[in-house]
Amino acid sequence: MFIETEATPNPATLKFLPGQDVMGGRGTADFTDPASAARSPLAERLFRIEGVARVFLGADFVTVTKAEGPEWTTLRPQILGAIMEHFLSGSPVLLDDAAAEAEDVDPADAEIAAQIKELLDTRVRPAVAGDGGDIVFRGYRDGIVKLRMQGACSGCPSSRATLKHGVETMLRHYVPEVVAVEQVEA
Repeated sequence: MFIETEATPNPATLKFLPGQDVMGGRGTADFTDPASAARSPLAERLFRIEGVARVFLGADFVTVTKAEGPEWTTLRPQILGAIMEHFLSGSPVLLDDAAAEAEDVDPADAEIAAQIKELLDTRVRPAVAGDGGDIVFRGYRDGIVKLRMQGACSGCPSSRATLKHGVETMLRHYVPEVVAVEQVEA
């Protein structure tokens, strides 16, 4: 098994491409600590490596964020080994399909929210996935779009600029009702 490694815009995060399906059509999964990883044998295995601070599972990639201190030269081989062991073991990536988080949308704005989600899915998420992350729609009220950054994008120094100058500008252009974009935490 050959696993490619790619840098991301976030220097604390690396993207690992195992050359096979990770999450497939089940969306993404973001694990911010070992306790949150209980439903993923892969994430649990990665959190056993000292220095792993966050694990994000995408369609065909895994992004790992390191804590301050350890260097990638030490962590990278351990992470590669853990990912390889997991896929060779035949264990599932997730033990269950957890329910999606609720979105905060005024029912009167359902059509606008659908438009926003379509733009995010077609124009933003593919680019963000290329950098090892995801952007998740969390709500729309009073002209304000609420989004959550995941994976390499969570905690990335340039994520706020991406939201304000890239995503907000694009959404305001295509959906005149949008006034602003705000980042929300988990």
